[in-house]
Amino acid sequence: MARTDQSIINLRIVIEQPVVGVLHSLQAKDDSPLDPKSSREGEALPFDFQIRVGPGPKFSGDQVRREGPERRFVYIRIGQLAGDPSSPWSRRMKIDIHDIAPDLLDLAATNGGVIETTVNGTGKDGTPTCATVRPTGRRIVER
Repeated sequence: MARTDQSIINLRIVIEQPVVGVLHSLQAKDDSPLDPKSSREGEALPFDFQIRVGPGPKFSGDQVRREGPERRFVYIRIGQLAGDPSSPWSRRMKIDIHDIAPDLLDLAATNGGVIETTVNGTGKDGTPTCATVRPTGRRIVER
């Protein structure tokens, strides 16, 4: 697929209610932590990045990972994986993007908005959420 057939889409993943003091980061293309940050008082942690979306839709970009022919997702690294060697946690959140509604993709491509996906950062046991994390919300926001 030629890059001219693709749109650049701005995404934001917001980790709501993260465990205080635990480092989170996007996973970079080379699997290293990218944009690490932690919450001091429970405030949300936003991560902004861009993806390319082509016909189909087909998703690609530095943060986009694949599983099978259709599943596309982004990793949020937690604790040791986010760059904190003293953390008791070494986890990742897997956040699907292949299921973003076509109308949101169209709005983001034509109006330049940001598709914001929110997820809960604390599991039922009080530790950082990990594995596949379902969004609690998805919407278009201004840049």
